[in-house]
Amino acid sequence: MATSRRQILLCVLVCFLLVEASEGSKARHYKWDVEYLFWSPDCVENVVMGINGQFPGPTIRAKAGDMVVVELTNKLHTEGVVIHWHGIRQFGTPWADGTASISQCAINPGETFIYRFKVDKAGTYFYHGHFGMQRSAGLYGSLVVDVEDGKKEPFHYDGELDLLLSDWWHQGVHHQEVGLSSKPFRWIGEPQTLLINGRGQYNCSLAAHYSNSSSSQCMLRGSEQCAPPILHVLPNKIYRLRIASTTALASLNLAIGNHKMVVVEADGNYVQPFAVDDLDIYSGESYSVLITTDQDPSNNYWLSVGVRGREPKTQQGLTILNYHPNSASKLPASSPPVTPLWNDYNHSKSFTNKILASMGSPKPPRNYDRRITLLNTQNKLNGYTKWAINNVSLTLPPTPYLGSIKHGLRNAFNQENPPESFSNDYDVMKPPVNPNTTTGNGVYMLGMNTTVDVILQNANALSANVSEIHPWHLHGHDFWVLGYGEGKFSTKDETKLNLKNPPLRNTAVIFPYGWTALRFVADNPGAWAFHCHIEPHLHMGMGVVFAEGIQHLNRIPLEALACGLTGKMLMTTNNHN
Repeated sequence: MATSRRQILLCVLVCFLLVEASEGSKARHYKWDVEYLFWSPDCVENVVMGINGQFPGPTIRAKAGDMVVVELTNKLHTEGVVIHWHGIRQFGTPWADGTASISQCAINPGETFIYRFKVDKAGTYFYHGHFGMQRSAGLYGSLVVDVEDGKKEPFHYDGELDLLLSDWWHQGVHHQEVGLSSKPFRWIGEPQTLLINGRGQYNCSLAAHYSNSSSSQCMLRGSEQCAPPILHVLPNKIYRLRIASTTALASLNLAIGNHKMVVVEADGNYVQPFAVDDLDIYSGESYSVLITTDQDPSNNYWLSVGVRGREPKTQQGLTILNYHPNSASKLPASSPPVTPLWNDYNHSKSFTNKILASMGSPKPPRNYDRRITLLNTQNKLNGYTKWAINNVSLTLPPTPYLGSIKHGLRNAFNQENPPESFSNDYDVMKPPVNPNTTTGNGVYMLGMNTTVDVILQNANALSANVSEIHPWHLHGHDFWVLGYGEGKFSTKDETKLNLKNPPLRNTAVIFPYGWTALRFVADNPGAWAFHCHIEPHLHMGMGVVFAEGIQHLNRIPLEALACGLTGKMLMTTNNHN
């Protein structure tokens, strides 16, 4: 079995190299080892999941049109691993999407898998683990795609700064997984620390004591692993801040003292520029903003990150915008920006509604071929707490959908169509009358090149007067965000949809007790996850799977399928040959 898998891997590598040579495209090669490390992300030593001995993982930097080749070796001792390239659409390479049980098998300990894919569009992206809750364990890093040679961005800037935002717990990810799957449900609570580029300061309240000399030591304490990632700038310049959120739970708000931000990009798509004092960013989202360093050059300024959408029990994440030639240890003269109230959703909606596509962006089709309404609910299953979509809590099969659909393995997953909607008499404003749910792993089979509308419908959770924020991420596609609304979506809301200049995104939020309308074209053959990007919610079943045009794929690398029923079939065929 091991010999067969090595032979398959060698064949895949040879095929990749032949295709690369024939295409003549520029390739960016990386060789990565994934392993657990002792690390101090917030000055408290813990165990993190790192790559090549570092946390966060290495930054990938490429140009639009380049090929990225990552030779990934799993050096974990007891668990599989995959990596999802968040925001990269994987046209023609759906097996490289990095979703365990959907696009590929988990990479077993000691094994190597080669990801090879084209980055077709400039923008701000990131990557992260997509097996179990490995993103929460720290498996993530930045992925930046610059414009191709000979092209320019539609805005000017003199320098660039990258910010990768995340949250961090002192209890390990396996502790959290067990608690989420326990009866009764056990929640480890809010994160201990917010991290900026993998660094934070636990139990170090700079915001409350910013003017004290002791806080300066607090800011600068600890090892290089947790020292704040100082942002060095020159006066009177324009800087592009690339901001991505790979948080496992927290919705965030970011602000820079005395500096406005002009939003110019969202999820790898240009938007009509608009200025804000602060910006909300949900898990899975990315933005580019422009700042002008036109403030008093004798001072430094705070950059602050705070929790939104949940009652904050986690201190702000802080670092310094350091104006040259000031010392980076010089604390700002004023206090850090104050994060808006966690439940001020009008503030959040005001920001979100300002995001519109830039001039010349692709417009959505005027009509849809199919509409799928997805009701987001919290439920019970034999006493266990679950999240469900249209009363189905997703449980992934051992055989990846991509291979089982390609090879017609009807026993690999439930062949019944998942529900397209929910009962008209369901009251989204109250806890469910019947909280019980079922599990399932059926697939929404989409017609190739059809236009699909998705209505994300939020509802009350199990407890009264509780409805949570859910940021939803679609793999393999960008979608147009046609609009947001309050209460239950109905036909009268059709007139509110924006077909003129809706933004293209890959992640969109549904606000409490509200709905969000999306539209996309099913033009990318593959099996694609669509799920809440909050890690515990996905772990508890909050997702669906779309599939389209898999029969049009000529070749799927065998190494991506060598597990479950598909693996047994392929290995049998290989041995006979």
